Amino acid sequence: QVQLVESGGGLVQAGGSLRLSCATSGSLLIFNAMGWYRQAPGKQRELVALITSSALITSGDNINYADSVKGRFTVSRDNSKNTINLQMNSLSAEDTGGYYCYTRTRRTNREYWGQGTQVTVSS
Repeated sequence: QVQLVESGGGLVQAGGSLRLSCATSGSLLIFNAMGWYRQAPGKQRELVALITSSALITSGDNINYADSVKGRFTVSRDNSKNTINLQMNSLSAEDTGGYYCYTRTRRTNREYWGQGTQVTVSS
């Protein structure tokens, strides 16, 4: 059973930055996809950033960002610490919401979600 625990959310002024981190209970190498989604009040959950990883070591990772965060957010993985990180810069009120860590296992394509961490940007 995979467990995901997010941290790093909070209240920040518009224009500020936050760094979210997701600690996984095992090696990141078991996942073929990992990243972050968010959900604003009254809206559906949406993709923020996703890393997809080929089974071929030489292929490297592919990263996709929502258009609304391109150039401001950066997702990364730390295989040594088993963490998935999201650096968020130039935050605006539209970035407010619950942020959820997501992973999908390589072997069975089973999906896992963290409990979420709240990000609130004051304008």
